[in-house]
Amino acid sequence: MKSGSRPHRIRLFQNNLLERFTLISPLAFAATWAVFLAITVRASWGAVSFLPSLALVAAGLLIWSLFEYAMHRFIFHLKLRSKFGQWLIFLTHGNHHVMPNDEMRNIMPPIVSVTISCGVWALLYAAFGPAGSVIFLGFAIGYVVYDSVHYACHQFPMRAPVLRQLRKHHIRHHYAKQEGNFAITAIFWDRVFGTEVPIKKR
Repeated sequence: MKSGSRPHRIRLFQNNLLERFTLISPLAFAATWAVFLAITVRASWGAVSFLPSLALVAAGLLIWSLFEYAMHRFIFHLKLRSKFGQWLIFLTHGNHHVMPNDEMRNIMPPIVSVTISCGVWALLYAAFGPAGSVIFLGFAIGYVVYDSVHYACHQFPMRAPVLRQLRKHHIRHHYAKQEGNFAITAIFWDRVFGTEVPIKKR
């Protein structure tokens, strides 16, 4: 490999179609979720009055923040003994730790994110009726913010104070201690649950 050239992307499937489904560009992500959020807004419009809607969207954001933390901590970093289990964890997240700056794998592919989101939407609707769609809108917004921040953490310097703090928090997860700093956006959850990776004092 020539000096300065990019490393070869990790191939997850031999089948080209399956492999393509593991990749997504920022433009495709933006287009997919612009449509999906528009559908969500349309479905939730008028379900409840304005002020309760704001409260439900805020509840959805809170639910997302806990989902984000729990998913990363308890699923993406699950320790499995079987070869299939280890392959599955590598497929879903382990490959990201091997090649963290692959711009086509810094965002969850729609085949995963949209499928999971539709399941969450169905559960919320079953539990709360039309108001569940309003809660889900907050959940979906939280997801879009999460993946946008995650992509930026790996691809941009993020010099603004808040963004720089988010980036430092996530980079410590990659390069200091993988069993900590699981939150990407609501990073206070790592402090609440005792998984914050401390900054080493020089």
